[in-house]
Amino acid sequence: MTTLEIAIAKIKNLPIEQRNDVIKFVEFLEYKSGTINPNQSEISESNTQDWSDFIGCIEAEPDLSKNYKTYLTNEY
Repeated sequence: MTTLEIAIAKIKNLPIEQRNDVIKFVEFLEYKSGTINPNQSEISESNTQDWSDFIGCIEAEPDLSKNYKTYLTNEY
């Protein structure tokens, strides 16, 4: 069984809300990699999207929670 087949089988067993979260996360990864425009999303909600489910799923500066204002004001 391929990785894609395993992922599809696992996603099929999730409740619909969690399936939508999976799609949102994939869209986030596509946007981050530059392969999709966030306005092209078919099922993304309007500006009320809650990304808190994805906290901790990507890498960031280790002191981000303490120095977030510094990172917000500096452009990278």
